[in-house]
Amino acid sequence: METSKWKEYLKRGREEKNTFFRIHPSSPIPFEERMSFKGLDFYPPDSNYRFELKLHEHKEKKIVKMMDTKGNEREFLRWGEFRFRINGKECVLQAYKGDPNENRLFILFRDATSGKETYGAGRYLDLEPERHVTDEGEWILDFNLAYNPWCAFSEAYACPLVPQENCLDVAIRAGEKIYSH
Repeated sequence: METSKWKEYLKRGREEKNTFFRIHPSSPIPFEERMSFKGLDFYPPDSNYRFELKLHEHKEKKIVKMMDTKGNEREFLRWGEFRFRINGKECVLQAYKGDPNENRLFILFRDATSGKETYGAGRYLDLEPERHVTDEGEWILDFNLAYNPWCAFSEAYACPLVPQENCLDVAIRAGEKIYSH
């Protein structure tokens, strides 16, 4: 996707999300805060945080147990991993599935911005083959699409916590920033 179309795609998606959060009955923003909701804060689009990568699928899909923000344990399958470089540093992120029959990959991560510029418990990426796989079969890992889980907006939600294996020691200055009420 050419740069101008990619930036327009990000802009439109961010506007749609802000509208959803402001007016939709299913918004994670508490009802009493919606009138004062001015929108989410995002890093400017940065193509240095957009990658087209091979998924290194694990031969053995191990079950990973993750705690959520309410203290419940959830199970995910460690499906594969993405390997990439940020600022010259090698990074690896595990991709998970909640069910072996689903096509979507779920990535949750923490980075050097977590708790400072971004939500402390981490951010998420959802990768769907129909939107995030190139004609060459590579996955599009675009951190500009990284989002805060709904528990960042309200204690009414329980969200999986990032496992240690997906904690990066580099700063990912892309996607959603911390939400300030």
